[in-house]
Amino acid sequence: MTETWTQYLQKAGARFENHTVIHFGQPDEERQQALHGDIIADLSHLGLIKVTGNDANKFLQGQFTNDVRQVTAKHSQLSAWCSSKGRIQFNFRLFQRDNAYYLLLPRESIESMLKRLRMYVLRANVTLEEVSENLPHFAVAGINSTQILTDCLGFAPPPEMDASLTLNQITVLHIPGPQPRYLVFSETPQNMWECAAKTVRPVGASAWQLLDILAGLPQIVPATAEEFVPQMVNYQTIGGVNFKKGCYTGQEIVARMQYLGTLKRRMYLAKINTDSSLPQPGDALYVATGEQSVGKIVNAQTHPDGGAVALAVIQINSAKTEDIYWQSQQRERLQLMALPYSLKS
Repeated sequence: MTETWTQYLQKAGARFENHTVIHFGQPDEERQQALHGDIIADLSHLGLIKVTGNDANKFLQGQFTNDVRQVTAKHSQLSAWCSSKGRIQFNFRLFQRDNAYYLLLPRESIESMLKRLRMYVLRANVTLEEVSENLPHFAVAGINSTQILTDCLGFAPPPEMDASLTLNQITVLHIPGPQPRYLVFSETPQNMWECAAKTVRPVGASAWQLLDILAGLPQIVPATAEEFVPQMVNYQTIGGVNFKKGCYTGQEIVARMQYLGTLKRRMYLAKINTDSSLPQPGDALYVATGEQSVGKIVNAQTHPDGGAVALAVIQINSAKTEDIYWQSQQRERLQLMALPYSLKS
């Protein structure tokens, strides 16, 4: 985040923690607004990796779970990078801007992903660099967000899901959510933010993460890296893996799970009535009848109506037949909720 952009947000009331805008002074009200109104969200908790070079497409195609050839200036996609054992190391949204590829993922994962990706470049004509500071990014969401963006940008955002549009050096991505949601990337974000903030409420990372969870969109962080194959976090359903694209790192194991294996764990949406600490990624889950973990928290966030909502990977048989508890049998029980999409086999 540039110093100018940081100072602008501070004047707007942003509260920072580890270079991330956590809220704008009233986190509970901000989360309530995210559910029922229109918001503009700073995304400083997410970083950007830029990939350029004549071999960029071929290089990324050989690494990621989705078909990079489908990413264009008009289409973005969810994708992931797996280990050789088929476990997700990093997941992200991939898009194009000015003939370069960009990966949007948690800022805390940027350094590790860059280091590992560079090990595979070898003689390929590919350049990898972090550009989180160079291209500020934020989001607008809510029932009126399409019109708000149209008024402030001077052009309509892309209507189709996962669509991308770059005009006047501003890139807008349409992404899934309980209400219309858009990601905005601009080297000069102040004017756009100031325009939108006249009619929407500024919010920080926690409110945006709440919407991601309710949309059933998992975010792998260092605490859960290499814990799940893509199918465990419903990636085959939400468009994050392509089974026809050919080889990539971990592809054999991911394909075997899809066509020959039996998925024993999958991701659920759940409510946890906790008034104490917030569940953290990687926290273990248990059933009342055993001491061995039957799952893990993927992401969790405070809900404005009380407690927390979470995405959790759980043994399917256990979720069907037994109560699931957070951290121990003496802690809070998970109340499983309906995901906003139908699961595919």
